[in-house]
Amino acid sequence: MNRYPPTHRYSPAHRRALTAVCILATALGPAACAADEKPAATASAGVAPSPTAGSPGFFGGTDLAWVEITIAMDEELLPLLTLVPANGSDPALKALSAEVTGVHERELTALRGLHDQADLPAENPHKGMPMPGMVTPEQVTAAAATRGKAFDDLVRGHLEAHLRQGLRLAESERKSGIEPQTRALADDVLRTRRTYLNRLGKAS
Repeated sequence: MNRYPPTHRYSPAHRRALTAVCILATALGPAACAADEKPAATASAGVAPSPTAGSPGFFGGTDLAWVEITIAMDEELLPLLTLVPANGSDPALKALSAEVTGVHERELTALRGLHDQADLPAENPHKGMPMPGMVTPEQVTAAAATRGKAFDDLVRGHLEAHLRQGLRLAESERKSGIEPQTRALADDVLRTRRTYLNRLGKAS
């Protein structure tokens, strides 16, 4: 069910422009994103009232961009991590990758729930978009042809970049987001990214 009138829904071009500004700023901050908050629709006879600002289901521009970007980043990381058991040589990295995979899969379930609740388009405009911390298909292909320590070093580098960018974006969501469920998920992301960056340093 659409929670907002069609006039307030983003066009693909609008979302891409918003994302470009946010990424160049290295944060989905208020100057770039807050102006695009979705106002609540006016209730009409026989129609349930839309969420109001600060209530679950009322998504601002920062919330929407963070959900879509984080989905894309998580989805692009997982194919790399599937290579670790066969290609890697470091037991600590293998254990960490397995744990990161499980956490990211659960995270994606929550993110996709928010995506559907916000009535965002099925096609994610950020999937495959070059940005800091985004694992590309080409990088996965290169990693698949590598074994042993060289592979471990590649994975550590890509995983560290992913975690650091995820941390920056989640910090921006906590600072500028307005939808409570999304902000709560960003709290979880902040905790896991910090934990794994610490463990990745110990595993290096």
